[in-house]
Amino acid sequence: MIRITDRAFDPEAELAAFRHGLRVSGAVVAMTGIVRPESDALLLEHFPGVTEAMIAAFADNLRTEFGLESAMVIHRVGRMLPGEAIVLAAAASVHRKAAIAALDRLMDWLKLEAPFWKLEETGNIRRWIEPGSTDPAGDRVSF
Repeated sequence: MIRITDRAFDPEAELAAFRHGLRVSGAVVAMTGIVRPESDALLLEHFPGVTEAMIAAFADNLRTEFGLESAMVIHRVGRMLPGEAIVLAAAASVHRKAAIAALDRLMDWLKLEAPFWKLEETGNIRRWIEPGSTDPAGDRVSF
């Protein structure tokens, strides 16, 4: 399931619904990204239709590569405040290592390649955030 929304969502409720639809998975790995407290606001823009299609294609490749039962991405666009959920991504597989590795790859792709543009507001300063500039490669984990 891939959904881009300009409305707040409840990550726990969305994850529960995702888990409810699973039939063979023994592992569900999820990650919720939130607006950091040092920002006054975060504004995300995207290409409607194109963004969803690109995420869906990438998720389909992950399902094949890692043997996932399912993958999910819910991503906010528009203006968000500190503490609000930006993204919920999940991967479900028979085994944990596949789910963990798939989610790690999915989050890296969303952060570095997905067609989102982020504008951070802090005080009177507004700055565009370059892909990967707030999540250095050294912080990513490989499994």
